[in-house]
Amino acid sequence: MSTVTVVDYDPSWPSVFDTLKSHVLQALRSLPVSVEHVGGTAIPGLAAKPIIDMDVVVASVADVTIAVERLRSLGYIHRGDLGIQGREAFYSPSGLPRHHLYVCAQGTLALANHLTIRDYLRGNSAAARTYSMLKKRLAKTFPTDMDRYVHGKTDFLVRILQESGFPNDALAAIADANRMKSR
Repeated sequence: MSTVTVVDYDPSWPSVFDTLKSHVLQALRSLPVSVEHVGGTAIPGLAAKPIIDMDVVVASVADVTIAVERLRSLGYIHRGDLGIQGREAFYSPSGLPRHHLYVCAQGTLALANHLTIRDYLRGNSAAARTYSMLKKRLAKTFPTDMDRYVHGKTDFLVRILQESGFPNDALAAIADANRMKSR
């Protein structure tokens, strides 16, 4: 049973991301279009689980297969999409800072979700403060239930996506995936 831990923002998180990004780029070389720092640790001032989330963005679905093979050479273990279409997840190798790594092709809903939430919260400090308080409250309420923690954040995140112009069918798919799976 894992514990849901949410801590105040740590200003070292961006440099931890940069280190992980450099490590991944050694194997992926020029394959990625970008490597994005996403999730709570990517938003200055936001309380978050102390786990770096990173999206490796590739140009096409065909490039996802190549990325899976190259990441395997670094010790990453492919976990499949974990119920989130357009996002391939990996167990990270031991010896590195805690992180979640995903590979997404450009234009996928999963990638748009991550980038939109990140960019919105980076640009809206009031929403980031509200989200921090929500995350801390949920972690305290559900300290050993990641699914309920994720479920409890869903309405807040869907409102951001709705405000950002996501279509209703995309919102429904994201809400359903968040309510059914933990990340």
